[in-house]
Amino acid sequence: MANATHAAEEDAVHLAVLDEAEAREERVRRRKPRDPIVPGATIAGSALVAVVAIMTFLAAFTIGSVASVRGMMVEWTADIARETTIQIRPADGLDMEAALAKSVEVAQATAGVSAARTMQPAETAALLEPWLGAGLDVASLPLPRMVVVSLGPDATPETVAKLRSELAEQVPSASLDDHRQWTERLSGTARTVMVIGLAVLALVSAATILSVVFATRAAVAAARSIVEVLHFVGAHDSFIAAEFQQHFLHVGLKGGAIGGGAAMGTFFLFSTLPKWMDGGAARATDTLVGSVSLDLYGYGGILGAVVLVALVTSVTSRVTVYRTLRRIS
Repeated sequence: MANATHAAEEDAVHLAVLDEAEAREERVRRRKPRDPIVPGATIAGSALVAVVAIMTFLAAFTIGSVASVRGMMVEWTADIARETTIQIRPADGLDMEAALAKSVEVAQATAGVSAARTMQPAETAALLEPWLGAGLDVASLPLPRMVVVSLGPDATPETVAKLRSELAEQVPSASLDDHRQWTERLSGTARTVMVIGLAVLALVSAATILSVVFATRAAVAAARSIVEVLHFVGAHDSFIAAEFQQHFLHVGLKGGAIGGGAAMGTFFLFSTLPKWMDGGAARATDTLVGSVSLDLYGYGGILGAVVLVALVTSVTSRVTVYRTLRRIS
């Protein structure tokens, strides 16, 4: 009986030692990183990072351009909406100075108008200088005279209507221009730019998805033997797809960060380079449509493009792997 008890104790000790060894081996195995199914540093992977970076740069540059143009259009529209002009055409027997003074008086008496002034002949000559040259004698030409009317923050559409009716009664030779035509044209231009930007984004997204699909199929083909072994030994499709998804998520984030950073740097350079060239003068880049600059919403849109490209890359690779695994089955 004593020998049996002693043998049982030794067996228990041996089992405890074996269990401790297995537990230690399991802890070491968990700490040791396993080799990924998809190799990270390959020529194809580097090429895909470059493609994603280029696509992200195009998407981010489009978003930034649309945001910049939209901001300029909003600013222009606000400036036009805050100001209107009264035009008085010369006519036989018309006292131009009296008509100008009466127009200013009528405008200042209208509720919603903050200020009204007569445009001086020198200002008119400066406006016509690009077409008629410098040194123009405005007084010798039968040019219309202008009254600049500034609308206050409490101005409403009724303000312009009332001013037009008062001018028709008291100064028949005067006509009011509320710049509605230019406002509509600017709004239409802004909408057109936004539609073009969305079309470019759609094309860039389609090209990115196709590139990821082909790269995923190539990666699955390169690791086909490993994928088949995992598949036939019972590995779930979700596990295999997650391996590819993680790899392409890293590719998307890396390429997106490079492309998005390049786009941000480009816009930052556009907005600050003229200041450096002018010795620190506060002047934005002048273009055909105005100054090129981005606000926080524009930079936020570029960051959103980076995240969107990474998600599209990740989800596209996962869907492609699922379809490939079904064909292997």
